[in-house]
Amino acid sequence: MTVIRHEGQVPLSAAGRRFDQALAEMFPDYSRSRLAAWIKAGAVTLDGAVAPPRQLLRGGEQVRLQAELVTEVESAPEAIALAIVHEDEHLLVLDKPAGLVVHPGAGNPAGTLLNALLHHDPKLAELPRAGIVHRLDKDTSGLMVVARSLAAHTALVEMLSRHAVERQYEAVVVGTLVAGGTVDAPIGRHLGDRLRQAVRDQDEGKHAVTHYRLRERFRAHSLIQCNLETGRTHQIRVHMAHIHHPLVGDPLYGGSLRLPKGATPELVAALRGFRRQALHAERLAFEHPVTGEAMAFEARRPADLDALVATLRTDAQIHADL
Repeated sequence: MTVIRHEGQVPLSAAGRRFDQALAEMFPDYSRSRLAAWIKAGAVTLDGAVAPPRQLLRGGEQVRLQAELVTEVESAPEAIALAIVHEDEHLLVLDKPAGLVVHPGAGNPAGTLLNALLHHDPKLAELPRAGIVHRLDKDTSGLMVVARSLAAHTALVEMLSRHAVERQYEAVVVGTLVAGGTVDAPIGRHLGDRLRQAVRDQDEGKHAVTHYRLRERFRAHSLIQCNLETGRTHQIRVHMAHIHHPLVGDPLYGGSLRLPKGATPELVAALRGFRRQALHAERLAFEHPVTGEAMAFEARRPADLDALVATLRTDAQIHADL
């Protein structure tokens, strides 16, 4: 169990403000909800005495914080290999393979990224969700950032909420796009299927914006780049299906298999055999949550997606020569 200790003096500029508000500014490494819980538990004192969160301050009071970081995560550590792209005392950047579930849940009580993280660093059990601040779908591959300290966790959550983390994806979609564009359409829970999301009316869905750019056009498919302005569940998958260009292999939004006329046997096999959404988180860029250093990471296209793109390209070349 880790015990943290901090002492400080309430700045005179905080005169007239509430105790919990001033504390959040004095100790920004910790979330407001965590600080509020510590105040209520008596782990924070004001001039040596317990005080309510809403107590108004005069400025100059002495604050003492002494609290235990209790276990936030009860899942068991598991020795699952991690592809670590970057690691320091405050964060991890990982290249998640397709097929790995991020959080334990119904049907997936173990064998998840969270279990792997707890094995890699047991102290992550003291952070919410073992430091996981965003997620990728089970069958989406690519980059994720994970917090290793409370300071990084608080900062990364805030950065994600104000869209200060650049997330870039690569995808193969059905249909031949002629240019890029933007999908600005609210996303919410599908009314008839709890596993699915859907484009909803503005008052029923959450604001969602996806920018996409054409990288390569094949005979009946396109390779695109997607940049997220927001981060809703299944956002790219829902938005591309909404404009009638669903992701290849997508079991929820892709619809029935569509083969181009005269497809080579290799392409038929590749499309029939691609059993996940063709989506890869290829780039992640942000300012380090503690040092402020500019950071950018890229993950190579995984072998299955690379093989699909190569087969689509070969099929297009063969028919161009006919």
